[in-house]
Amino acid sequence: MASFARRRTRVVLGVAVLLVVLAPLALWLRNSSLVRIERVSVTGIHGPQAAQIRQALESAGIDMTTLHVRDDALLDAVAPYSVVRSLRTETDFPHGLRIVVNAYEPVAALQGAGGRLTAVAGDGTLLRGGATRGLPLVAVRTTPGGDRLGAGDGEALTAVELLAAAPRALRVRVGRVYRGPRGLAATLQNGPKLYFGGAADLDAKWGAAAEVLAHPTSRGAAYVDLRVPDRPVAGGLQPRPINTQPPL
Repeated sequence: MASFARRRTRVVLGVAVLLVVLAPLALWLRNSSLVRIERVSVTGIHGPQAAQIRQALESAGIDMTTLHVRDDALLDAVAPYSVVRSLRTETDFPHGLRIVVNAYEPVAALQGAGGRLTAVAGDGTLLRGGATRGLPLVAVRTTPGGDRLGAGDGEALTAVELLAAAPRALRVRVGRVYRGPRGLAATLQNGPKLYFGGAADLDAKWGAAAEVLAHPTSRGAAYVDLRVPDRPVAGGLQPRPINTQPPL
């Protein structure tokens, strides 16, 4: 029994000594030029700020090693670019680093006084400097000064949430969203107005809009009333011309 205890003590001491010896070596290797990052690839980002974001991440990543990637430093490098939601990193030992950018998708452009446009994501995050071309317009009296739409921007936030719920194929056709006599409404490019009423059941209302717009009988409609999504109504249809030519 005593012999077993002595052997166990020697094993414990041996492991302790090994850790004391290897720990500084591991720390040295962690930051050694032997594993210094020499190649940084950045994917997942597009738009007018993509080049600056790639450059910022490449510059930050090249100062790291594949055994010591500092995600906080990478996030700090792209902090000025609100379009970046998060980052995912993968190392390619011994000298490669892959960075995947999870970017916000703009769903609308806030149009403030003087016509100034600011891209906004579906959750209300302002994407300052982001592309606004082709985005549906949402009018605001004053563009918010913070990072996102707040409680005081309820009307604009509701319009943005309406667009976030839209199927992409329909959202790209929306010209603007506004509140009119029939509640929330959207104008379509080369299409009718869509009347949504309140902000409830948006998924069902967009689904009804897609079905009505795809049906041949809705061609030429001036509007589609979606306030009751189970019973959408296409209105303002022009009467079809009657053929008055006598048969041959």
